[in-house]
Amino acid sequence: MNTNSARPNVLLIAVDQWPGRLFGHRGHPVVETPTIDQMARNGISFPRAYSECPICIPARRTMMTGTTPRTHGDRVFQPALTMPDLPTLAGTFTAAGYQSAAVGKLHVYPQRNRIGFEEALIAEEGRPQLGAVDDHDLYLSDRGFPGRQFFHGMSNNDYGWRTWHLPEDCHVTNWTTFAMCRTIKRRDPTRPGFWHLSYTQPHPPLVPLAAYFERYARREMPAALEADWGKDVPFALQAVRGFWEQLGPERLADVRRAFYALCTHIDAQLRIVIGTLREENILDDTAILLCGDHGDMLGDFGLYAKRLMYEGSANIPMILIPPAGHRTTAPGSVDDRLVGLQDIMPTLLDLAGIPVPDTCDGLSMTGEARRETLYCESLEGAKATRMIHDGRHKLIWYPAGNVVQLFDIEADPDECADRAADPAFAEIRAHLEARLAAELYGADLDFVEDGRLVGSPALTFAPGANRGLSGQRGLHYPPPPLDDPTNVVGAG
Repeated sequence: MNTNSARPNVLLIAVDQWPGRLFGHRGHPVVETPTIDQMARNGISFPRAYSECPICIPARRTMMTGTTPRTHGDRVFQPALTMPDLPTLAGTFTAAGYQSAAVGKLHVYPQRNRIGFEEALIAEEGRPQLGAVDDHDLYLSDRGFPGRQFFHGMSNNDYGWRTWHLPEDCHVTNWTTFAMCRTIKRRDPTRPGFWHLSYTQPHPPLVPLAAYFERYARREMPAALEADWGKDVPFALQAVRGFWEQLGPERLADVRRAFYALCTHIDAQLRIVIGTLREENILDDTAILLCGDHGDMLGDFGLYAKRLMYEGSANIPMILIPPAGHRTTAPGSVDDRLVGLQDIMPTLLDLAGIPVPDTCDGLSMTGEARRETLYCESLEGAKATRMIHDGRHKLIWYPAGNVVQLFDIEADPDECADRAADPAFAEIRAHLEARLAAELYGADLDFVEDGRLVGSPALTFAPGANRGLSGQRGLHYPPPPLDDPTNVVGAG
């Protein structure tokens, strides 16, 4: 039992590249997520949760600082960018007397930077060229498989798939669960704990355990979404389509089976973490928040991966379970307010009774204050995408070509009907364009005149070579030589 019931333990769970609607409790017709569905029934779910920048590193900087990309300095993906000189979520908990530990993916530089955690056991998707052998790789060495994490032959940034090639306990999802459970059991009983459990999947490589793939093998998969607007797309979307192979229906169905299997695997492993908290007699004294950094388009509209502002990419999981008996909304509630990753830090600090640093841009998800709009951004230059959301309507802007899309998410949750040219939505479009223009900064100001979006000339995408096979990993023992940490691999 927690020795100080006024200071709850806090468990922050993050999943990587898991779309916000890919859950049973969100109405998905196929995927099995019974554990997370029960978590939603135990707490509060936020279906209007979005990643302010749906790219791994910028999203995690937002999560860990409570700030937007404008504040923390990355809306692109800068692998050598150190954490900004701001209070971090972990550092603030640690300074308040919490024991703090992270297990899994942190995606910071240098890789062994603990960003305020007292302890960190990392699984960084095979990046020893940045100067660190991560703890999952060390575990594989102890098990007799040094450097062979990627001998399945699948890429971290592609949509080939196969089942896992090593024993089950060597899968990164199993290792992450085991390491977190052991961390919880090794806790100091005189201090509350702040624990960050960060799974690297369902982000590719798509290498599910055979037992989880088999349960989907004979099931019909939902077809990819299509829309009239997808026939002639702006440069930023041309670049996505040009980088990833356009898979036929049968191959795409198997990709989705593999992806869903990775999700169900995580869902089952979470039962072990929750069971450990229960058997340690601290479950009722623990606040749990589950979130994702971004989603994956999974072939909808011919698009893959993240970086985009459609629901598959930008909408993220967000479930909050306060400690038992906490003064918040009743279990099983659905809160439709607009929330983002910037809101995690103030929410968790508020639940723990810790003052929120003035540097935070976010709002507590259990507080009275609500935002009218949420601004999101991704990349710069010709591939840039910007978005403004008012809770019902979403306006997406591509500066290259000055293309605007407008969707009524309430009436059209699949975003198949672009209302940008519909006279009935003209007032909404004008209002949201003005709100978006007011959010722009830096190089984006060149795309605005007198408060109006003017963009830049349209371009046509010409695909290039992909000699590195989307950042394919190889044998990691002995470790590969150090590389320039600013290099971005595996992205189009």
